[in-house]
Amino acid sequence: MITFDSLTLKAFIEENKEFLTGARIQRIQQPTRRDFVLAIRGFDKDGKSVIKKLYININPQYHHVCFMSKENESKRLIEIPQKPPMFCMLLRKYLENAKICKVNQPPYERILELYVETFNELAEKIHLCLAVELMGKHSNVVLYNDDTNVIIGCAHNVGAEKSREREMAGTLPYVYPPKQNKIDILNYNGEIDYSRLNSDFYWFSKSFATQAAGMGLDKLRNYVQLKGLSPAISKDYSQYTLFRELLPDSIPQNSVNEMLDNYYAYFIEKDKCRTLKTHLTTVVNQRLKKCRASLTKMQTQLKKEKEADRYRLYGDLILANIYNLKDFSTQAEVFDYENNKNITITLDETKTLKDNANNFYKLYTKSKTSREKLTELSDALHTEINYLEQVLYSINISAGMPDLQEIKSEILPDNEAKTKKTPVNLPLELEVEGFKVWVGRNNRQNDYIVSKLSREEDYWFHIKDCAGSHVLLRCEQPSDRLIFECAKLAKEYSSAKLTSKAGVIYTKRKYLKKPPKANLGYVTYKCEKEIVV
Repeated sequence: MITFDSLTLKAFIEENKEFLTGARIQRIQQPTRRDFVLAIRGFDKDGKSVIKKLYININPQYHHVCFMSKENESKRLIEIPQKPPMFCMLLRKYLENAKICKVNQPPYERILELYVETFNELAEKIHLCLAVELMGKHSNVVLYNDDTNVIIGCAHNVGAEKSREREMAGTLPYVYPPKQNKIDILNYNGEIDYSRLNSDFYWFSKSFATQAAGMGLDKLRNYVQLKGLSPAISKDYSQYTLFRELLPDSIPQNSVNEMLDNYYAYFIEKDKCRTLKTHLTTVVNQRLKKCRASLTKMQTQLKKEKEADRYRLYGDLILANIYNLKDFSTQAEVFDYENNKNITITLDETKTLKDNANNFYKLYTKSKTSREKLTELSDALHTEINYLEQVLYSINISAGMPDLQEIKSEILPDNEAKTKKTPVNLPLELEVEGFKVWVGRNNRQNDYIVSKLSREEDYWFHIKDCAGSHVLLRCEQPSDRLIFECAKLAKEYSSAKLTSKAGVIYTKRKYLKKPPKANLGYVTYKCEKEIVV
């Protein structure tokens, strides 16, 4: 991944300077500590009034600035908090409805300066500057008074313990970063050491220096002056360039802004997708661990309760031999007619034989009830474990953020799920031998296939005794080959994908039933057949 450099910022400003100059900042939002969205109203090249969203990211990994498209805004998963942060409130106080009078970049710096005109509480015109510093881990957004050069506020305060040369906080003077000891290539006529291109000259970041290695001095000067600008992104999104000739096998972009928007939106979505996937996997694994631990305890308890029949036998033997035994005895020697042997039963010497027998019957009844409840709870835990394993499988095969958002809404607590209703993405639609086949990639899509898409005469496939996708075939009289192909799909989209062989069950849709209050994607079936793949 390539980091945002000063030459890219220079190209972005040159491209958007006309729109920004004279535009007004209408709305300011701060989704996170490191994200800012400024809705800016200006005029396009045709003179029409338009609103563009200026996205500012000061994350050390993805620091950049661009105008977002709607598609890439959704990729960034921007969620506006109900209570804006204090710095956002400060920016709204000073900058909302303010007019941008000048856009500037200090020489060779990765700083975007938006100079604005606005009015204070006394209706006096004041001049402020919003400085967006895009410098890796030192990235920041600073608002200062251009007349007095005093900082009003910044996204991150920088104290003396973090930086000896440049403290950043309210009421302190705003100063530029220390100058680097480099040369402007436009004023240089000597030999070029390409291994030190980044260290010796301004405008050349490490990535750009690597791309431009071996180019002549005149060519490098043209690059710095942005002559022959042709933005592009490599096909694997590993890097971008302002000059496509430096990346021959790349995807051309219509503008610098489009290049930045597409490039960084791709990585932000990828990172958020990975983070959400890890979070959901952790949540599901924790629930699985609890369920399995509870099931183990119940199974241990069930083994103990299986000895309950012994209490019934003791009661029967005592009553069968009540005339041969004495009350208030410590034990009774009787013949066990079920196992054909003599046994000794320990008695309560404070009770009669009849009371001892009744006590054994009570223990038997209690154990029997306990065993029924434990069996019921164990079955419920088995169902929950199967459901969670299905969710875990869905997380592992999720194709992107939309699938993960569906799973997230599924496993959220009820109160959160009610406030966030995620629309169902359509299942994967395929064509097998001319017939339509649908494959669900998570429980929501599986449920959608069974409840919405399917017809009574359609065929339903699922891997046997494993987590997997529901596969629906729209064909009333499928051939054996078509059934086998759909069974192969059911195995491929399951946790048994890598096994040498597995059983796949299939039946008609009319033989499926969804029990009331069952988990998403859970169905019962009858009249099924099995095929081994």
